[in-house]
Amino acid sequence: MKKKIFIAFLIISTIFLVGCGAYSFTGGNTGDAKTLQVDFFPNQAPLVEPVLTQRFTNDLQDLFTRQTNLTLTNANGDLYFSGEITDYRVTPMSGTSDQTAAQNRLTVTVNVRFVNKLNEKDDFEKTFSFYSDFAANAQLTGGVLDNALDEIVERITQDIFNASVAKW
Repeated sequence: MKKKIFIAFLIISTIFLVGCGAYSFTGGNTGDAKTLQVDFFPNQAPLVEPVLTQRFTNDLQDLFTRQTNLTLTNANGDLYFSGEITDYRVTPMSGTSDQTAAQNRLTVTVNVRFVNKLNEKDDFEKTFSFYSDFAANAQLTGGVLDNALDEIVERITQDIFNASVAKW
């Protein structure tokens, strides 16, 4: 008997929470927004990786379209993202006994402007940055570069999602 009551309570609670819009299983609350606009993020960094701008822009769009019910648009989006990649840098991280680098770090920094046309208090301009470490004897090309960019772009886009609609 207790099990049936618990299951009924669980089902009713789930329907209530999801039906009222009070909770989203993706963690994002887009309010009354229906459309999303993500402008191209140009690379303004002193060192330019050619594939980064398109990859970053596409991944940011994909994250929002996968985890929200927003429709992607080219103009007049209820939620609007713009910005630029401001830094792309490789630095040595740890040394060896013969004073050479044992590990290098790729760091990418992105400046993001977010405008919520339906709720202006959510607007922000922030800088997001993340890094990936790789062996100093590895060339930052091919698979090493792809893996590093996968890690960095995934983290930065998730941080942007969290700051804009998840309110973390």
